[in-house]
Parts: sequence; C-alpha cells; structure tokens
Amino acid sequence: MSNYQLGLDFAIKQDQNDELAAYRNRFHIPKDKQGNDWIYMTGNSLGLQPKSTKDYINQELKDWANLGVEGHLEAKHPWLPYHEFLTESMAKVVGAKPIEVVVMNTLTANLHLMMVSFYQPTKTRYKIVIEADAFPSDKYAVESQLRHHGFDAKEGLILWKARKGEELANYDDLETIMKDQGNEIALVMIGGVNYYTGQFFDLKRITKLGHTHGCIVGFDCAHGAGNVELNLHDSGADFAVWCTYKYLNSGPGSLGGCFVHERHAHRKDLNRFAGWWSHNKTTRFRMRDEFDQLPGAEGWQLSNPPILSMAAIRASLDIFAEVGMERLTQKSKKLTGYFEFLLNQLEHDSIRIITPSNPDERGCQLSIQVKNADKALHTKLTEAGIISDWRGPDVIRCAPVPLYNSFQDVYYLVEKLKQILN
Repeated sequence: MSNYQLGLDFAIKQDQNDELAAYRNRFHIPKDKQGNDWIYMTGNSLGLQPKSTKDYINQELKDWANLGVEGHLEAKHPWLPYHEFLTESMAKVVGAKPIEVVVMNTLTANLHLMMVSFYQPTKTRYKIVIEADAFPSDKYAVESQLRHHGFDAKEGLILWKARKGEELANYDDLETIMKDQGNEIALVMIGGVNYYTGQFFDLKRITKLGHTHGCIVGFDCAHGAGNVELNLHDSGADFAVWCTYKYLNSGPGSLGGCFVHERHAHRKDLNRFAGWWSHNKTTRFRMRDEFDQLPGAEGWQLSNPPILSMAAIRASLDIFAEVGMERLTQKSKKLTGYFEFLLNQLEHDSIRIITPSNPDERGCQLSIQVKNADKALHTKLTEAGIISDWRGPDVIRCAPVPLYNSFQDVYYLVEKLKQILN
C-alpha cells in the first residue's frame, strides 16, 4: 500500500476498514494515571495480555484444586499431553510441520540444547558465524559453546558485520565469509529478525549458502515468531528457537519454542542431552526401560512442562489460529508502512529510520536512530504516554503490532513525536 495520506481522518478511515480492528478489544491495553490508554509500541519486548488468558490459567488452577495429581489425566485439558495442544497452532505460526515443533524450556536453554546436537566441531571445522549485532544472549551462548569445546571464543567466533557507515548486514559480505572460511565453519547461527535494526533476514538464502559450504544452519526467531512469515520448513534450516512473550503474548518469561527440520526427526545418532519427557510416551511411566527416544522435535524435551505457562500460550495461540499469519502480516505491512510514511514526512535531521524500507525485509518494528545518542527523546515520549523501547547506543524501537495496535495509535505517536522534536 502506497497511497497513504496525512491527517487524522485517514487513520480513522483505515481503522474503520480494518477487518482485524476488533481484536484490539481482546487485549488488556495498559493505562496511564489519568486512565487513558497508553500508545503501546513494545510488543517486540513484551506482548500485551489477551483477556482470555486469565480464564485459561484459572481452568488449570481449578483442576489442580479439585483433582490434584489426577489432573494429569482427568483435567479438562489433561496435563500429561498438554504441550501437544500447542503444537499444531505453533507450527502454523512459524511455517513448519507439527513433527518439527515443540514448546519447551526458554529460548537460550533451547539454543544450548540445539547446539549440543548440531554444533559438533572438529579441530579444523569449529567456527561459528553470527551477525555482529546479534542479541547479547545469542553471542554469550555461542561463545560459551566454543569455550566448552576447548576453543578460543574470540578466534572461533566470526561476526557478519554491516559495512562502515551502514547499519544493515549485506549478503555479499556473508558470501565472502563463507567463500574464505567456509571449510572452517561448523555452524551459522543468525537472528531471523535482528532485534536492533529490525532487519528480517532471508532464511532460505542463508540456509542454502551455509549448506553449500557443509555447515549446519540455525536461527534465533525471537523477533520473528508471530511477527513475520518464517516458513521454517521451506527455509531448510536445521533448527530454530524462539520465545513466546514478545509477539506471541504469553506473559513475562514464558516458555520458548523449538524447530528441528523433519530430515533430522528420526536421527538417533545425534548427540543430545536427554530427559524422561523425550522418552517414548507409551513406555515413559514404566520408569525402568532404557532410553527410547521420541521422533521429531519432541525428542529434545527434558521434563514435564509448566502447565500454567502453557495455558497462557494456548490462550494466545488460539487467537493466532483464528486470524492466521497471512492476514496478520498483510495488516502489519500496511500499518508499519503508514508509520514509515508519517515519520518520513517529519523530515527532521535528528532522527532516521535504520530498518529496511522493503516491507519483505522487516516485520512490524521500525528502529529510529537518534542523532547524538540522546535518551532524552525516548524519555519525553514515555512522559507523553508512548511506550516504546530504548536500545543503546542510539535507537528507539517502535513496533505497531497488528493484533492490537491501530492506525490511530500510529498517527498519535508521530504527532507527539513531532511536538517533542519541534
């Protein structure tokens, strides 16, 4: 969509014609001290709570109170197979087959479990490639894996850097890295959507490049799941991990998700850390059997899962199942395109957008770089009722989430920004 217009009337009309507008009413919108709705633009950090979440969790509390341990089999949604209630919806969100997906643990724990299996260095092939401005947890995790295997973390880590004077990573540079050092690289592990710039990487292209050079390829999709169409199966990636508390609205610190491509589903030769929940379901409770690994992503589970967290995830995924990622991303592109249009109309030399302008190379987030790295602008936005996100050294991240943000949210955000800048 390119026929954007200035003025509040345009935003009102877009909201009136938005077939997803009613979903905003399905979420709790935080309010300021005067009782006015915040303009909440940080779903990329913590998604808002669906109003249904309380009922989903209360059902489990009720069954726990009334049934005790019998709730594992007798609860309205039995706890024993509870993670299976999430699998199909989650697989659709990330573009995978059900056998390739499991909800378990938290993001970095899952990343380590994946690297136990898929990072198998040798003396000559041990290096790991990540983007230079990867989320810190990813960098810490891969560095610790290098050290665990006896390698120097600085020498073993290859950073895919943006060119001087640029913010976005360039694929030509990644191709050069692979051409020059591909036979030394064991793992390519990239953040599917970069947390800082909002750049949505071409997962299929990166996977093909990595596999061409004999490397394993994985992605951290924390900023992609529920935000963009990841198409993980078609990407061919070996594995991926993500959290559910950002765009998937499952609550602070909630469980993560894991993808393992189906070509690895029945591989019992892969090294792994095992636990009883990755054991054959039919014999799991015989307790004395030798380990019999489950096929697919489920085979990486360790323990029985926390049901209250999963109930919150189920509440959100049921909304995603209603809407579908295709409709969500269609609205997202319109909404973020409108946001970009209004920001560009400001023509103010103290700010600029560093997120790709191509809608297919970003999700809903726009990263606004502030000249002279002054956090004062972000502070003033917060005081004006705009909940955005400061990330040092110089970026304000704003994410108009299509499930609960409106065109009027975007309009008023830019109006307040204009007043502050002027």
